[in-house]
Amino acid sequence: MDLGLKDRTAIVCAASRGLGYAVARELAAEGARVVICARGDERLQTARQAIIAETKADVRAVAADLATTAGIDAVVRAAETAFGQVDILVNNTGGPPSAPFEKLPWDLWQQHVDNLLRSTVELTRRVLPGMRERKWGRVLNVTSITVKQPVDGLMLSNSLRAAVTGFARTLATETARDGVTVNCILPGFTKTERVEHLAQANAEREGVSIEQVNARTEAQIPMGRIGEPREFGALAAFLVSERASYITGQSVAVDGGWIRALY
Repeated sequence: MDLGLKDRTAIVCAASRGLGYAVARELAAEGARVVICARGDERLQTARQAIIAETKADVRAVAADLATTAGIDAVVRAAETAFGQVDILVNNTGGPPSAPFEKLPWDLWQQHVDNLLRSTVELTRRVLPGMRERKWGRVLNVTSITVKQPVDGLMLSNSLRAAVTGFARTLATETARDGVTVNCILPGFTKTERVEHLAQANAEREGVSIEQVNARTEAQIPMGRIGEPREFGALAAFLVSERASYITGQSVAVDGGWIRALY
């Protein structure tokens, strides 16, 4: 299937590892020009070289903190300087820590409001005018299964990713007539460092082995296994493609059937 992504320009956030890397690699394989960003330059450059080696795509890397205005400006400016425009924006951030409410002072909330919610809003604000003018654009927000079925212990993620979902659903209606789609993609338990860290934290809190935690998690998933990043990247590429032009305002899970809700 030709997804119609050849020579489209995409920004993929938090793409030095995990889900962001999987999405960037998939878009590059489909012929898109990709700008990847993350805080750490060394790991980001390693990711860039790996994607180029595998796909031969034009990939640029920008080390930036997207919780800051300067970081947001640097990423968008780099994409526009290199490629002239931004057609696709994949908003993605590292997950907030796991902790109960009593151990989450407001300064920690504010840190992750900036990192997760503000970065999504302000990056979108920067690229949306051009998308609307050209009558084509894709905004895809990586949220979590927690927006449909909250996970115990993930107070920050449950709350802030729900806020991103509300933003995205409202914006989708505002931009639909301009040919710009806005969707969310919900990763379930996937083989990433984030999931490994959460499993380790749960094991330490409960006084059990990480193997026991992982076995319990897999037992909750109808497919009986944790997902692969490439499986997530495949759906992300479709949702930002020409083929998905009539899909907007949706939150689509990649979770092996973990969410039990009807919608």
